[in-house]
Amino acid sequence: MKKDKFIFWDMDGTMANTYEGVKKCLEYALEPYGIHLEGEQEIRKFIGPPFRLSFRKYLGFEENQIEEAIARYRERYIPTGVYECELFEGIRETIQAFQEAGYIQVITSSKPEAQCRQILEKFNLISELDEVVGASHDGKIDTKMQVLREAFRRMEQQYADFSKEKTVLLGDTHYDADGAKEAGIDCIGVSYGFGTAEELLSAGAVAVYDDQKILREALL
Repeated sequence: MKKDKFIFWDMDGTMANTYEGVKKCLEYALEPYGIHLEGEQEIRKFIGPPFRLSFRKYLGFEENQIEEAIARYRERYIPTGVYECELFEGIRETIQAFQEAGYIQVITSSKPEAQCRQILEKFNLISELDEVVGASHDGKIDTKMQVLREAFRRMEQQYADFSKEKTVLLGDTHYDADGAKEAGIDCIGVSYGFGTAEELLSAGAVAVYDDQKILREALL
């Protein structure tokens, strides 16, 4: 990779292991409906894609139920659940190495932007990254493609030399690879998150790495 590359980071499952917080907040959100998600695999399906999509697809919720469940999820997530997470091993070293190499690093997550910033502040990483782009609470920016489109807009405003050809998305599920393909950029996958190497490659990821050390060696 060249120094003028732009690195777009996914958050959940790529940079941070957010499983515990998401699990507890989903349980809280779904309690009024008498729904209990059985096992880790059931919960993992909800991590990555927008909740509006997941509640509709997996639970058959109507629009009013979706909005109610999301509001209840946020009741617990914003003050508490957002902090129930940990960085994956090697993330801090990778961010610092990319920074030293001159890469522009951007969070591009379907998680609300404010909560992305809360996580980065928890780990003292907010100043290490160049931009944070996430979903909007009003749903206007929600899918990975919409997040990437907003990231492109901001990069074009901030960097005269920005181009999609210089950009790669790091992600852990097929939603990341699908969004990257639709947006016209490459996706490099990581297999330690909430997806699998098989699903990432099937969705068009150009490579998949098992840990951050291998990823750094490949990209630097």
